[in-house]
Amino acid sequence: MIIGLTGGIGSGKSTVAAMLAERGAYVIDADRIGHEVYLPGTPGWDQVVAAFGREVVAPDGTIDRRALGSRVFGDPEALGTLNRIVHPLIGQEIQGRIAAAPVTEGIPLVIEAALLLDAGWRPVVDVVWVVVTPRAAVIDRVGAQRGMAPADIEARIAAQTTDEQRRRLADVVIENAGDLVALRDTVDRLWSRVVGT
Repeated sequence: MIIGLTGGIGSGKSTVAAMLAERGAYVIDADRIGHEVYLPGTPGWDQVVAAFGREVVAPDGTIDRRALGSRVFGDPEALGTLNRIVHPLIGQEIQGRIAAAPVTEGIPLVIEAALLLDAGWRPVVDVVWVVVTPRAAVIDRVGAQRGMAPADIEARIAAQTTDEQRRRLADVVIENAGDLVALRDTVDRLWSRVVGT
């Protein structure tokens, strides 16, 4: 079984992915792949720089993700340009990693992807698990973890699929409104259901 695990910024999906990995799931982190597809020397880097200019290149030659984010979030046309560059590259890499993943009977493969639904990758997975968190908690969490201003967080939220849309497309909704103990209990129940224990 391939589980597509998604959720908005600050929802806690990476925490859920880590909990699933602890239980034996093989996790493919599409968000990390998203950073890799435009590393220096890749076609993705060339395309991003051609589209957005040298001002999104950091002094070390990598793409400055904060500068790129400032450029695209809040500008639907720029975000669309970036997505047209990176989504196909990420999708190809995900397919390659699925093909190379170890197969263990009864143990799911998990694709953790914030953009699972936005990028049209739903056909790649068997089921969709969505992690949702109250908006105020997201703003507090992301502000504390990443040092982002509330307005920047709001712009990122606005650029993504809404939680309401995610809920409609989900097979499983994980409500992350409590503490880590409650989240772990939810993951334990879902894991038992998946692996039949």
